[in-house]
Amino acid sequence: MFNLIYEFKLKPTGAQIATFEEWLEQCRRVYNYALSERKDWVNSCKCPINACSIKSEYIIPADRKAPTYSSQCGSLTQAKKNIPELKKVHSQVLQQTLKRLQLAFEGMWKNGRGFPRYKKAGRMRSFVFPSLSNQPIEGSHVRLPKMGLVKFKQSRSIPEDAVIKQARVVRRASGWYVQLTLQWKVDVPEINPSGTSIGIDVGISHFAAVSNGRLFPNPQPFKRLERKLKSLQRKVTNKRFGSNNRAKAQAKVSRLHERIANTRKNYHWELAHNLCDWAEMIFAEQLNLKALSRGFLSKHCLDAGWGQFLDILSQCCFKRGVYFQKVPAAGTSQTCPKCLKETGRKKLSQRVHKCQFCGYTCDRDVAAAKVVEIRGLQAVGHTVGKLSEGKGHVLEDAKLCLPTTEESPTLSAG
Repeated sequence: MFNLIYEFKLKPTGAQIATFEEWLEQCRRVYNYALSERKDWVNSCKCPINACSIKSEYIIPADRKAPTYSSQCGSLTQAKKNIPELKKVHSQVLQQTLKRLQLAFEGMWKNGRGFPRYKKAGRMRSFVFPSLSNQPIEGSHVRLPKMGLVKFKQSRSIPEDAVIKQARVVRRASGWYVQLTLQWKVDVPEINPSGTSIGIDVGISHFAAVSNGRLFPNPQPFKRLERKLKSLQRKVTNKRFGSNNRAKAQAKVSRLHERIANTRKNYHWELAHNLCDWAEMIFAEQLNLKALSRGFLSKHCLDAGWGQFLDILSQCCFKRGVYFQKVPAAGTSQTCPKCLKETGRKKLSQRVHKCQFCGYTCDRDVAAAKVVEIRGLQAVGHTVGKLSEGKGHVLEDAKLCLPTTEESPTLSAG
């Protein structure tokens, strides 16, 4: 089994948009109420056993069990008998909202994330239909439970032998979208490490440096539009809270944020396809993205979106049959790719690598990319020889070679 997610833009009517917004609001209220139950139970267990608070105290019995997903689903069934607004929403949609809260708590327990927070108005942006009919696609419409046929723009064809398992309706600044999860019975061949290879080193001055000497510029979509974003956000603060003008100004801010995200993602996909054109093996660094997002260059690191790029690169390599692997990033800029000796730390202003042992000189990022390639080849079991001038690394036990420095296709993104 192979799972795919296809995203299409919806073209709902005015009545369907009103229903979508009402369902999101009900999902938000259910989420917040379920979170308040769990939060009250946690706080009730914190009070001392020999004294009471001066302000207030919880009256939750000490023997009451902690709220869980199953218990809150039972409470939701009872609440639907007294609250008519909940009956309008599909039952499985509300259950998926409770499961979303459960996953938030599991992420806090297992992955060290923060305590789940309440969602203010407009914060809930999606809801899920976990099951659909046998044939949910009818021409240019998708049939959603308790919603009927909703028109959508089918930008690409859906495989005939794929089964649509679930649908997620998402609200964005540019409109409404549906994400269809497909289950496809297809045999995916295992990709073996063979053929030409390249290493990649990501950075800020250049977004990516390739071991064949290519340097890709950093588009910096957020930095380029930061002044315009600041101006729009200032206009939002000058509007009266709750007014229609403030909502219109906030919509402009949301559309600009989406434009920045789309520009970044489009550049990542084009760069990934360019890299897959050059080699059958691609190696990249295993970065500590959480630490980089908290450093003194955090805004530039987040603007570059290295985590998203590496995920997109792995997906692109998987689709095109290119072997992809991450290698340890420690010391890649402190190692000479020719003699493989440590050259010591370099300042950020030092952009040229010059080895004091063998005299090898090249761009600092390109040298780090070559070291990444060497580590990747060693990880897949190939023996790497010494680096010869202008010919790349000589592999002793396989007929592999680096791409030459001849003219290669350039990236079309800005």
